[in-house]
Amino acid sequence: MMSNADPKELAKFSELAHKWWDPESEFRPLHQINPMRLGWIEQQAGPLAGRQVVDVGCGGGILSEAMARQGAQVLGVDLADRSLKVAQLHAMEAGISQVQYRLVAAEALAAEQPARHDIVTCMEMLEHVPDPAAIVQACSDLVKPGGWVFFSTLNRNAKAFLFAIVGAEYLLKLLPAGTHEYAKFIKPSELLTWSRAARLEPVGTRGLEYNPLTRRYWLSDDLSVNYMIACRKPAAPAA
Repeated sequence: MMSNADPKELAKFSELAHKWWDPESEFRPLHQINPMRLGWIEQQAGPLAGRQVVDVGCGGGILSEAMARQGAQVLGVDLADRSLKVAQLHAMEAGISQVQYRLVAAEALAAEQPARHDIVTCMEMLEHVPDPAAIVQACSDLVKPGGWVFFSTLNRNAKAFLFAIVGAEYLLKLLPAGTHEYAKFIKPSELLTWSRAARLEPVGTRGLEYNPLTRRYWLSDDLSVNYMIACRKPAAPAA
């Protein structure tokens, strides 16, 4: 079950694990966009209070913890052990008991807990694994009929290469050089195809833009670089 992971990617994030909760570190962009991601999730799926949520590829727990603060019961899963330990420590220090973390592959968790969760999130993770379609399928398997699945990733085109790699990693140094591989970027059409094949119904998209002069992020209809997709699992037919 752990074969759908790139050891180089896991090592990369393990080396940076101690910086996850430093808002001025390499993870600054995630801290800045997190309120927008959280707001869009709630806009689509409704209030999180009392909902069972799985955050696939949770890293240091930035989104996981934010959803728990909104009242969700959150399970964050990842294969980077050092990142998970940072996430666990931060939640403990913050006194947040509604979030738990596990070192487990999404596919393994889906086999263990099928159709058990109200919401599944998988943010900025698909472009880091060898088989992203398998992760999409696992997310679908984890969610209940009628539940929600949210993905975010990077488009694959010249603009995305210029903005997400040349600009963000080398010119503006918002991210460490080598964070992303252009060949692993995912076109929205590809992600939509995988979602439908996994019996998910795409119901909304949102783009994320950045102005390097004002250092401000905002949501838009432009999916050309960073984008999010909201999907629903069809409700079970009435008995």
